[in-house]
Amino acid sequence: MTDGLIRGEVTVIRPLVSTDVDLMIAWFSDPEVYRWWDGYPKSREEVEKEFAGGRDSDMEPFIIEANGEPIGYIQYWIETDSSGGIDMFLVPSAREQGLGPDAARAMVRYLTGELRWRRVTVDPAMGNARAIRAWSKAGFIAEREMPDHPDGPALLMAIEATGEVEPG
Repeated sequence: MTDGLIRGEVTVIRPLVSTDVDLMIAWFSDPEVYRWWDGYPKSREEVEKEFAGGRDSDMEPFIIEANGEPIGYIQYWIETDSSGGIDMFLVPSAREQGLGPDAARAMVRYLTGELRWRRVTVDPAMGNARAIRAWSKAGFIAEREMPDHPDGPALLMAIEATGEVEPG
């Protein structure tokens, strides 16, 4: 990531900047986005605080682009010095095209390669079959169901760093 970008085969992941706030507000007003991300539209204040402002220092936010257009959001959060998780969503028009798995593989390569993480996890909602399929295509393996997850029943999935994450 010498130029600040994380590159997939067809996606580019760039750090979120303050000028992305309006984009994020629009995305979080879409029921197909917020349905799986907190369950309600986010206000400007919430987006600014959670993603562009005084965010948790253990979370890093990014915008996913394809063909130069913003198509989604991805973040990683740190659990230990060598592990943590990813959260991601794509706008509905970018789904079912392999873009999510591509961005996930790129982020995992960055986390395991540059940051030397040994384990990367995701926790999609049990009812989100599309997300579970996408994470599986990216190489994540289901570990266990989490019926008491704070955001509702979820499936813990993980990649253990044993080498390079294969492209698509």
